[in-house]
Order: sequence, then C-alpha cells, then structure tokens
Amino acid sequence: MTKITVLTDNRSDGKYLHEHGLSLYITTNTNKKILFDTGQSDIFLKNAETLGIDVDSVDVVVLSHGHFDHGNGLSFLKNKTLICHPDCFTKRYRKWTMLNIGLNTSLEKIQERFNLILSKKPYTVCENVVFIGEVPRNNAFEAKSTPFRFKNKKDDFVYDDSGLAIISDLGLIVISGCAHSGICNTVEYAKEITGIEKVHAVIGGFHLKKVDDIALKTIEYFKKNNIDNVYPCHCVKDCVMEVFSAHFSNKPISAGVMLNF
Repeated sequence: MTKITVLTDNRSDGKYLHEHGLSLYITTNTNKKILFDTGQSDIFLKNAETLGIDVDSVDVVVLSHGHFDHGNGLSFLKNKTLICHPDCFTKRYRKWTMLNIGLNTSLEKIQERFNLILSKKPYTVCENVVFIGEVPRNNAFEAKSTPFRFKNKKDDFVYDDSGLAIISDLGLIVISGCAHSGICNTVEYAKEITGIEKVHAVIGGFHLKKVDDIALKTIEYFKKNNIDNVYPCHCVKDCVMEVFSAHFSNKPISAGVMLNF
C-alpha cells in the first residue's frame, strides 16, 4: 500500500496549520519513507507532530523545484539524502515585482547539510518510486508562458520542475509540486519512463489559476486517459477546483488529509 499524507498545503480544515506551500509524506509498500517538498516554513514539522509522524525517520527528501514555497522548509532538516534537479538553486524572481521567489539557501549550504543527488534525468528513489527529472514539454497548450524571470531579465520557465512516479498494483500514482512543465506533460513523461500506461491517480499542484483553455484541456486529457483519481491542491485556484469537482469525484485535498492506494 502507498500512503500519502499532506503535511503542508494552502488549505486546512482548521485542525492543521496551513500556508502557501506544499509538503507530502509518502510511505510505500516497501516501508520506505519519502518527504516530497517542505513548504516554506516549519509548518510541515508541526503538522507532522500533530499527525504522529516522525519526520526524522524519513529515508529520502525530494524537492520538486527551486521555489520558496516548496523548499524553504529544507532549512529545518539535515543529514538526509536530498534528490532534485541541478537548477533548483538558481536565483529567480517574479517578472513584474522582481520579488525573489527562489530558495533561501545556496547549493553550497545544501551540500553541507545533505547527501545531495542532482539529476536532470529520471532517478530511482527506491523500489517502485522514480524521481521524474526534467519533463519534456511536448503538448501544444501547456508551459507556453511564464510569470517568472532570472536576474538577467530572461524568462524563467522553471525547467527544474519535476515530480514522482509511484508504481502501484492499481497503476501509476503521479505526484507534482507545481507542474510548471504542465501536469499533462508530467503524466505523459511518467508513463514513458516507467512503461506503464495506466494512471490511477494524479496528486499535487497543477499551477492552474483560472478556468481557461489550459484548465479545460487538462480536464479533457484526464478524462481521455481514464485517470481514476484526481487530487489538485496548492497552486490551483478555488474557481478551478470547482470545475474539477464537477468532473471528478475526488474532493480537493488540504493539510492533514491522508490518501491510501
């Protein structure tokens, strides 16, 4: 059984703390413990304590991409294996405000605190779990524009964006941090690298901010591929959540929610 517990999300039922960020605690049928993202503060640790989860027992940490709301919580961890894309430690900003949205740490400091594994290519985290690596952007509707830039004013398309592909008896479970590469592109690449066509669940941030052509084509893609369970969270706006809820039976997830597959 694969169990996924939401430690940090933008939303909460009131019992758990929340913030703009994402952190998931994953246990697999081989009893491996994976922390996927850490949010932007120590909220993931506080909610883990409330849930009775010992984060110290985590075997490996995976960072989806180098944005503050997914990786600044790394400052509360050390002496772990950390897997991420080599571009995660790039300085980056919002286009219009030049607000720093990158990590509050450097590659050098991370190397001091973690056993760091950098990979653009898919990387086996443990049995039945693969770090997806850099996602090819092949479809015609996702990841065609970006609100981010580098200090030199060039567009930042967040090529370090990645996720996890978990192989289960039910099919693939695909987990994304923000899906800046496009959630459909991410799912397609997860299928390609694992050789598994059946996708049982897609969980995480889809970076959909409005009900537009991209959101509607994403729903169309999920339906066409007969994806059983769709769990948008974090960077999906409420208006988009409502449309997803009208098409899929799964409720939006929030801090404290546990999913079993």
